[in-house]
Amino acid sequence: MKAVAKMRQNGGASKNRLSFDLDKRRQWMDTHGVQMHVLSLSGGMPWQWVPPDFGDSLAQIINDANVQAHTAHPDRFMGAIEVSIRDPTLALKELNRMAGKPGMRTVHLPNSIEGHDYLFEDRYAPVLARIEELGYPILFHPLDGDENIFGGWKSRLATETAKAANLNNTLGFPFEHATTATKFIITGTLDKYPKLEIVLPHAGGVFPYHAGRIHRGIVNRGNYKKRQFAFRDYIRRFHYDTLTFYPEALRFLINLVGADRVVIGTDNFAIMDVEYPNALVESLKLPEADLGKILKGNASRLLRLSTT
Repeated sequence: MKAVAKMRQNGGASKNRLSFDLDKRRQWMDTHGVQMHVLSLSGGMPWQWVPPDFGDSLAQIINDANVQAHTAHPDRFMGAIEVSIRDPTLALKELNRMAGKPGMRTVHLPNSIEGHDYLFEDRYAPVLARIEELGYPILFHPLDGDENIFGGWKSRLATETAKAANLNNTLGFPFEHATTATKFIITGTLDKYPKLEIVLPHAGGVFPYHAGRIHRGIVNRGNYKKRQFAFRDYIRRFHYDTLTFYPEALRFLINLVGADRVVIGTDNFAIMDVEYPNALVESLKLPEADLGKILKGNASRLLRLSTT
C-alpha cells in the first residue's frame, strides 16, 4: 500500500484500515465468522498502468508481505501470488520465486487487460503450465479503469450515467467472467491443462446463468466439434464463489454446479462487500455435508491446507 501510494501522487492506496492493518482485519474476521482469508489484490491491481519491470518489483513487495502475514498468523491468512502479467517472462520468474513459499497457495490474475485476452496467447503457455504443475488454483478478478470496462463507454451520457450507477462493477465484471470461462472451454485450454483449477469470483458472473445459451450458440455454429468433453461437463471445471446476494440465485448455482464447486467469497472492504460472508449460504438450510463443503471443505481442498 505504501509503494502504490508513493507512486500515485493522487493517493492510490486504500484509506480503509481493514485493507492493510492485519490486527484490524483479524478483529473483523473474529466478529464475522471468518477463520481464514486468502489475501489478494482488488480490481485496482497495478499491472496495467506500470511498466512490466516496475510491476515486477511491486509484485515482489506484495508477495513478500503475503508471506509475512501468513508467517505471523498461519491459521488466519493465506496468500495469492501476484505477478507482473504484462510480461510472461517476468510473471513466470516471480511465480517460480514464490513457489512453495509459506502460505502461498493460489495465483491471482486479471481476466484481461484493456479488453485483451492475454492468457490465450502462446507466449503465456509456460505460465499456465507452471501454475498447473504447482497445483495452484487461479483466482481471477477483472481490472478497474475505463479502458477495461466490458463493452466500453459509448457516449458522454452513458459515461456519466453508468459511472454513477457503478455499472462497470455491477455488470462489467460479471459479463467478463462469462467471456473468460467460455474462452477457456472453446479454445481447448481446459483440455490442454486438465489439472488446472480456476476460481471465478462474483459467483461466476453471468456464466452459470447463461451457460445453456452459450452452449447452444457455439454448438449450432459448429465451434464445438473438437472438445474433449460435453460442454455441460466443463461448467464443473470451475469453482464459483457465493457472491450472488440473492438466496434464489445461490441455490440455482449450487444446483447447477454442485456444492463441491462453491466457495465463500467476501469482496471485503469494497462497495460490493457483504457484512457476514457465510450468512447467505447458511440461509439456504443445506444438508450439513454440503454446507461443510462450501464453508470450509472446498477451500481447504483447493488450497491443500491438509498438507500445512
